[in-house]
Amino acid sequence: MKPRRFDPDEDAAPILALLHRAFVNMEGRIDPPSSLHRLTKADIANQAREGEVWVIGEAACVFLTPLPDETPPALYVGKLAVDSSVRGQGLARALIALAENRASALGCARLILQTRVELIENHAIFEKLGFVKTAETAHPGYDRPTSCRFEKALPER
Repeated sequence: MKPRRFDPDEDAAPILALLHRAFVNMEGRIDPPSSLHRLTKADIANQAREGEVWVIGEAACVFLTPLPDETPPALYVGKLAVDSSVRGQGLARALIALAENRASALGCARLILQTRVELIENHAIFEKLGFVKTAETAHPGYDRPTSCRFEKALPER
């Protein structure tokens, strides 16, 4: 299956359900708790209007948001999720390849994403996909790192 762009007028319930299934392993592992608990179908529709939401059936998704104020401009990769029943089939790789193509089309020179410090298995996946850890950040009210920033420079086209 190929990725397709989600339309903001579609029902976002399947995406929200996918995100909850895909991120269930974070429960009790990350502090502070995930912002996923506050995400609504309306938020997903708004992301599709103001940025981009891409899906592969009901098995995988990614949110893309241009960051024109970054130097050089970047595309933020958020909510990259693959259902556990289809992991290992290259869906995350396909969505990152899509993000690279979208970044180039939007004039962005790199991809940026964040993942929680505790999710070291995600760090390894992103490194395999060509990302490099560039920073650690803390959520408001925390005096220790809670997230890692990863970046991937894109070749000039």
